[in-house]
Amino acid sequence: MRKALALVLASSLVFVPLAIAAPARAFSSPAPSAQDQSSYQPYTDDQLDNLLAPIALYPDPLLAQVLVAATFADQIDEAARYIRSYGQDGVDDQPWDVSVRAVAHYPAVLNMMDDNLDWTTAVGQAYVYQSTDVMLSIQRLRAMAESQGNLVNSAQQQVVDENGYIYIWPANPEYIYVPSYDPSIVFFRPVYSGGFFTAFSFGPALVIGVWLNLDCDWGQHRVYYTGWRGSGWIARSRPHIRMNPAYVDSRFSNIVINRNVAQRQVNYIGLDRYRGVHRDVDFENRGRGQPAPQPRGRVPNKIIDRNINPHQQLDEFRGRQQPTPPQPTYPARPVPQQPRPAPPPQRMPEQPRTFPQAPQPAPTPTQPTYPARPVPQQPRPAPPPQRMPEQPRTFPQVRQPMPAPAQRPPSPPAARPPNAFGRGDSSFDTGAASQRGQQSRQQMNQRPAPSRPAPPSHERPPHPGGR
Repeated sequence: MRKALALVLASSLVFVPLAIAAPARAFSSPAPSAQDQSSYQPYTDDQLDNLLAPIALYPDPLLAQVLVAATFADQIDEAARYIRSYGQDGVDDQPWDVSVRAVAHYPAVLNMMDDNLDWTTAVGQAYVYQSTDVMLSIQRLRAMAESQGNLVNSAQQQVVDENGYIYIWPANPEYIYVPSYDPSIVFFRPVYSGGFFTAFSFGPALVIGVWLNLDCDWGQHRVYYTGWRGSGWIARSRPHIRMNPAYVDSRFSNIVINRNVAQRQVNYIGLDRYRGVHRDVDFENRGRGQPAPQPRGRVPNKIIDRNINPHQQLDEFRGRQQPTPPQPTYPARPVPQQPRPAPPPQRMPEQPRTFPQAPQPAPTPTQPTYPARPVPQQPRPAPPPQRMPEQPRTFPQVRQPMPAPAQRPPSPPAARPPNAFGRGDSSFDTGAASQRGQQSRQQMNQRPAPSRPAPPSHERPPHPGGR
């Protein structure tokens, strides 16, 4: 038993180094089938130049990741949402394609692809169906920039001309820089003057990680998996990275691309803004000539059917049998009748010959009459105000004192009315009687008050017995 176990361990130790030393497979996914290509309209060379100009000067390892990740447009959008919410923590454990996870380590590039999903989808479709044309277009654009002196070695990039192809590699073994440039300038005139670039710059330094596991094979016009084996920038950066099976594994040697990207709808008119290279070329001819989508079979839905025919649902619950819809009847096609021979022409009786009368002059059309426009009357001037005759001026009179009222003589006593006992001629004078009563009261008030006797004492007399 121990011998068998030792033999198994020895064999495993022999095969592991061989597997590591074996060259990585650099195969891309198989070419699209004829059925897939039937509804695809290829881009022209000028359209590809306009489409790929924004990324043509990217470093090769980053450009390779962008081309493959563009075929997973849905995952690009999902990754951008994840980065905005949680940052880069846990990116290596997400179920996205390995190329999408690699681009997610560079948020600036990921957000650029997410903000322009129509452009990302168009690049992915072009790489799926025209990978060779895509690689040739990038080389054509790089040659244009190099001819203007805008693609040179610097502290951020290394430009290598080999076998007629232009390679762009990171110059620093630990960092990679993403260029920023204007395609309408950098491919047509020099941008380097006075010791610095005027329309070409580099972004911040980005860490080179194990996720950059792809590179561009310009001779074969494809993107391939390196497995971190090779020369050039790979040999310089390999000592500074840590291997991770999430990116370096034999299962990634066969690059998988998403062919379903061709089914995504693209606003090709919106791509017309990418005219930095060829301004007389647009994308409006995209999408024409494609077969219209066939309508799918309708799924039975009782709720919809009930809304269309409300009696159908009621009859089902009542146990009634649904009547068979009548078949449309069409009228029988008429049998073409044989044309009857035309009767011989009858001779018309001769009519008396009449001569045309001279044309009468057309009556002159009467001109319409319109009522005369009333002449506006001038307003009459107001008459001047009449002057009132002067009145004699009067002055207020001084108020005269009122004369004192004259003393009236005493009137004789009026005749007294008769009383209840007889006539009123009695000699009784009421005024004299009242005066006498007042005098009597005054005399009574002037009399001294009579002395009152002392009140009797209530003390008890002493008892005869001494008690």
